[in-house]
Amino acid sequence: MSDESPTLPPPVSNAAVETFGLTRHYGSLTALNQLDLTVNRGDLFGFIGSNGAGKTTTLRILSTFLSPSTGTARVLGHDVVREANQVRRILGYMPDFFGVYKDMEVTEYLDFFAACYRIGAARREQTISDVLELVGLSEKKGSLIGALSRGMQQRIGLARVLVHDPEILLLDEPASGLDPRARIEMMAILQELQRLGKTILISSHILSELQSLCNRVAIIEKGSLIYSGPVQGVQDQFTQKPGYRLRVADNSERAIELLHEHPEIAKAELQEESDHIHVALADGQTNGSVIALIIVNGGLQLTGLEEVEMDLEDVFLQVTRGETQ
Repeated sequence: MSDESPTLPPPVSNAAVETFGLTRHYGSLTALNQLDLTVNRGDLFGFIGSNGAGKTTTLRILSTFLSPSTGTARVLGHDVVREANQVRRILGYMPDFFGVYKDMEVTEYLDFFAACYRIGAARREQTISDVLELVGLSEKKGSLIGALSRGMQQRIGLARVLVHDPEILLLDEPASGLDPRARIEMMAILQELQRLGKTILISSHILSELQSLCNRVAIIEKGSLIYSGPVQGVQDQFTQKPGYRLRVADNSERAIELLHEHPEIAKAELQEESDHIHVALADGQTNGSVIALIIVNGGLQLTGLEEVEMDLEDVFLQVTRGETQ
């Protein structure tokens, strides 16, 4: 691993997390490629990418579990390699798959980790009570962890990383495997943590939830950063032209063939589990009426045509190809 470059900029006062040229190789595989990323204090920051895109590698480097091949990362100004102990005191990391001791009671489990952070016995009881209240599980403090639902175990995992009151939270797919109600409860907890002043970096594949939850996002593909900035900014940057939802009376396959024959159309595909055709115009085209003309002139009956606003998931699918290393 290379030393920090003498030309590296000084820490930004509002930055909670900064990476500069962060790169990680596994043999001939490049998992991260020159990643430059900034997460500001107080952000609820969404980290988006396909499986294998480099999200977990980034989080593991930031949490000091993995060293970069080259480049530098800082958490509240502390170098994650040279000042790893300082970073661990101010950071809480919740991996995608974490182990719980299912034969332990909730308070026993949290007490063990609080002791690991050298929280005194006199403070531990109140600390455990506070974090359980925060994650909505005060009534479960005497329960065996193995008797709890998947959603409750996930919240216990979050309570575990909160016992030392970290300023920064790195959460790798915290809603993975949860049912809809448990996901909503988890997202509400994260919003409350942000309100309390925590900075949260969350990776997730549930993009609809990130869109409403996060104030800023980054998109990563094949280890390289594609976008970083406000949620609305990614939509504005990558959706200069609208999409359209088309419906014909019959023969959707023929409608798609007709559309693909015209250079004004960039894409036309039948949406799954519906009879709508999603249509995207080619570069330079801004008027959706050309779609109606193609259909009508082709002898088909048009029954519906409307402009649709692209959400974060649509944008992600548009700007990435789902490629991994």
